[in-house]
Amino acid sequence: MWVHAWGFLYSNYFRFWLKWLLRLLTGKCELQRLLGGAVAGARRTLSVGNGGAGAGAASLPRELRVLRNAVHVEEAEVEKCVRDVMKEKKIEQKDTGFKTNLHISLLQISGYKKLYLNVENLRKVPYDSENEEHEEQLIELWNLLMPHENLKARISKQWCDIGFQGDDPKTDFRGMGLLGLVNLVYFSKHYTSEARQILSRSNHPKLGYSYAIVGINLTEMAYSLLKNGALKAHLYNMVSGLPQMEHFHQFYCYLVYEFDKFWFEEEPESIMHFNQYREKFHEKIKGLLLDYNVVLTLQD
Repeated sequence: MWVHAWGFLYSNYFRFWLKWLLRLLTGKCELQRLLGGAVAGARRTLSVGNGGAGAGAASLPRELRVLRNAVHVEEAEVEKCVRDVMKEKKIEQKDTGFKTNLHISLLQISGYKKLYLNVENLRKVPYDSENEEHEEQLIELWNLLMPHENLKARISKQWCDIGFQGDDPKTDFRGMGLLGLVNLVYFSKHYTSEARQILSRSNHPKLGYSYAIVGINLTEMAYSLLKNGALKAHLYNMVSGLPQMEHFHQFYCYLVYEFDKFWFEEEPESIMHFNQYREKFHEKIKGLLLDYNVVLTLQD
C-alpha cells in the first residue's frame, strides 16, 4: 500500500519539483542531462527510447511524446525530430553535443525497427526452386562448404552431407524462408574456414548434428531475439547509427560459432536431446544480452 502511495506521490508531485530543482541547479533539462551523462551506445539510446515507457501519451511532456514516436520516422525525418525537441525545450542550437547524441539515438531507435522489417520481409520469402537467384545461392552454399566434391545433381542425397534432411533442401527452408539460406551462405562466405571446421565437427560419430538444419534453427533464434527487442543493446553498442542487415548476419555468425562450442562442451547423450540443449543455449544468450555493454560478434 505504501509503495503504491509513494509511487503516486512521486509521479504526480515530487518528480516535477525534483526536475525543476535539477534544472535550476544545472541549467539543463532532463533530456540534456540524460544525453550528456549516459555512456554512448545502448545505455544512452535505451534511456532515450524508454523515456516515456509506462505513461499514457497524453500525460507525457511533448519532447518525450516526440521521442516515443521517433521509432516510426524515416531516416530523413530524424533531423526534423531533433529540431522539434530542441525548440520545445528551448535548447540552443549551438549545443552540438546534445544535437549529435540525440540524432544518433533516434537513428538507432528507428533503424532497429527498420532492420526488423527487412529481416521479416526476407523471412517471408519462400524458397523457390524456379527462382534462378535462389538456386544460385543454394549451389554457392554447397561450393563454399564442399569445394573438393562436385554436386552430382540438384536433387541428391549429397545434401545430407552438409546437414539437410533429404534430397531437396528447399523443404528445410519452410520455417525461415530465404532468410535461413542467406544466413548459411553469409557465414560460409565470410568465415569460410570456420564454417568448414564446424561442418567437419558436426559429423562427429557421437556428438554430431545436422549442420544446415541447426543453422536454420539458429536463424530462428536470431530472428526471435531481434523481434522481441533483445538485440537492442547489442546493436546500439555495435552501430553508431542505422543497424543494417549486415549486422544481423554478423550476430547469426556469432550464434553458429558459439553454439558449436557449447554443444561439444555440454556433450549431450544424443541428438535426441537437441531441443533441451538448444533452449539452454538460448537462455545463455538472452542472459548475455541483458548487459548494457554487450557486443556479441566474431572478428574477421
